Amino acid sequence: MARPKNILKTITLTIATNPALVEKLESLIEGGLYGKSSAEAAERLVAKGIQELEKDGQLKPKND
Repeated sequence: MARPKNILKTITLTIATNPALVEKLESLIEGGLYGKSSAEAAERLVAKGIQELEKDGQLKPKND
């Protein structure tokens, strides 16, 4: 079954990193919980990190 279309607006962000980090991201996607690409895994980890910063009070949530 095809994945439903993303209803949220997305913006492409390019990052540069080292091969060791990419290998770690690829090992995360093998389990299937972090997406199907290293880019999806990185996005999920960034989102999780931001949620933790908001939870800890280090970053104020954006009110939409």
